[in-house]
Amino acid sequence: MAPQKLLCLPSLLLLLLTRLLPQAHTRSFVVDRDHDRFLLDGAPFRYVSGSLHYFRVPRVLWADRLFKMRMSGLNAIQFYVPWNYHEPEPGVYNFNASRDLFAFLKEATLANLLVILRPGPYICAEWEMGGLPAWLLRKPKIHLRTSDPDFLAAVDSWFKVLLPKIHPWLYHNGGNIISIQVENEYGSYGACDMSYMRHLAGLFRALLGDKILLFTTDGPEGLKCGSLRGLYTTIDFGPADNMTKIFALLRKYEPRGPLVNSEYYTGWLDYWGQNHSTRSVPAVTKGLENMLKLGASVNMYMFHGGTNFGYWNGADEKGRFLPITTSYDYDAPISEAGDPTPKLFAIRNVISKFQEVPLGPLPPPSPKMMLGPLSLHLDGNLLAFLDFLCPQGPIHSILPMTFEAVNQDHGYMLYRTYLTHTVSEPTQFWVPNNGVHDRAYVMVDGVFQGVLERNMKHNLFLTGKKGAKLDVLLENMGRLSFGSNSSDFKGLLEPPILGQTVLTQWLMFPLKVDNLVKWWFPNQLLKSSHPQTPSGPTFYSTTFPILDSGGDTFLFLPGWTKGQVWINGFNLGRYWTKRGPQQTLYVPRPLLFPRGALNKITLLELENVPLQPQIQFLDRPILNSTMHKTYIYSLSAEIASEPMELSGH
Repeated sequence: MAPQKLLCLPSLLLLLLTRLLPQAHTRSFVVDRDHDRFLLDGAPFRYVSGSLHYFRVPRVLWADRLFKMRMSGLNAIQFYVPWNYHEPEPGVYNFNASRDLFAFLKEATLANLLVILRPGPYICAEWEMGGLPAWLLRKPKIHLRTSDPDFLAAVDSWFKVLLPKIHPWLYHNGGNIISIQVENEYGSYGACDMSYMRHLAGLFRALLGDKILLFTTDGPEGLKCGSLRGLYTTIDFGPADNMTKIFALLRKYEPRGPLVNSEYYTGWLDYWGQNHSTRSVPAVTKGLENMLKLGASVNMYMFHGGTNFGYWNGADEKGRFLPITTSYDYDAPISEAGDPTPKLFAIRNVISKFQEVPLGPLPPPSPKMMLGPLSLHLDGNLLAFLDFLCPQGPIHSILPMTFEAVNQDHGYMLYRTYLTHTVSEPTQFWVPNNGVHDRAYVMVDGVFQGVLERNMKHNLFLTGKKGAKLDVLLENMGRLSFGSNSSDFKGLLEPPILGQTVLTQWLMFPLKVDNLVKWWFPNQLLKSSHPQTPSGPTFYSTTFPILDSGGDTFLFLPGWTKGQVWINGFNLGRYWTKRGPQQTLYVPRPLLFPRGALNKITLLELENVPLQPQIQFLDRPILNSTMHKTYIYSLSAEIASEPMELSGH
């Protein structure tokens, strides 16, 4: 009998190998409800993740930030996909350069990081309109984030482009995406439209298949309307919250499976006019360690915040309109400039108690550069450039029209009318029903008169002769991005009133300021027609060389009031020195030309210019009149700032 058994052995081995090989090559990420855990390729798995937004970091720096996150001990990253960043006009899609989402996924793979994807359609993220495209508001009666047919048609069209592109990147297809969130904190939105949530869940399943883990995320108060049967329920909370109580609440909605905190807050966002937000290192690490002891999976929001370049910041409305700062530093473990902070090293130490942390040191802070002060020269008042800013000419309407009505998504629009009678006594100029969205700069015959602002009471009085030119420059300071963000139209939502007279017959100039700065701003323009004294919105610029290889730096604008900055044609973002808390703008090294080449900086100052129109580049940020500390650099006495002047909110 023995020879027969020996003859059968190769056959048995072949049979075993045939059964085992497919399992060895099958990739999976699933919920093990029997043991309250995730399984990755059949083995118990817990993710310790961090949030990073590719749209807030220059593409050339993606690899650097991801490497530092992996070296911190993370095994996954979590990020949003902002719809408005990729579909600027209906049916026009952009996945190139800094918008190349798939290049970012590839960089995450190279960094050995799994991905938790949050494609929306709404993302919040303190991003313009929560990631929803402003062109949705061209249908003024649309109901966002509901089963309104107009909204669903736009969502379906977008996801039928995006999700098939995502499909090859799913983990079971050989990619690195282990789970995908449906919507975002929907329970914090007032609609509670479960038909909408079911529609989204069905759409995701139809386009992505049944194998990918789909989940929801909500704060404790949002679980009722934010969770949906068939989607895994997760929660978000910060170090100051009662972990035991909140996880017990989560268990009412998701009785079995791993506990997940999808947004554990390492810091917080900043609003213009309020103090810079921070979270203490001991509080953050204690909360993290307590969750990891429970076996929970955790994503830290944010691990690296980045920057709201251009016009991309969002806003909140908490009794008043609160636009978010250009810096999205977030007091995160990796600073806005990509440097490790003490918080990072403390978090890494906690993670090392629970799972293996990659060997080797983290890279040191990047080289920083100081330069200046530099004097800026006057290019001219904004009104002098109207032909270049609005080459197609103005739009005429009896009553003022919104940004959305004239297809102006971001930036600025000029409203112009002419006085129909002489106003000899100072007469109040105002807009009823809080109709300034968001900030108006008022000029009569080119002379700056003052400002009107959303949710703020400003007393502005005007005089002028019959036929005087009244210009009102409107700034869109970012659409509402959180909570019950009803459609946030921009511009003059109501006709302004002068005394008792409703002003009509408006010319509207949608301004393409970025085009002017990048393409149409020859140095000789208006050389002989510079105004003697700047008044109101005015362009300033200068050029400067960097003699060595340069480094990251921070633009400081002492004495300037409020405006927009471009460096070498790149829109760096908004400054609001007078209101704070942010006093400097982060300038990544790749934006600058090194070794003697000329760099150009352009400012659009919207209000008042300092007596000496100078700027400086510092080697440290000033986010709250204090410097962001790291292990290596120390604050030099000569650049310490004075106490900020905050708003009178």
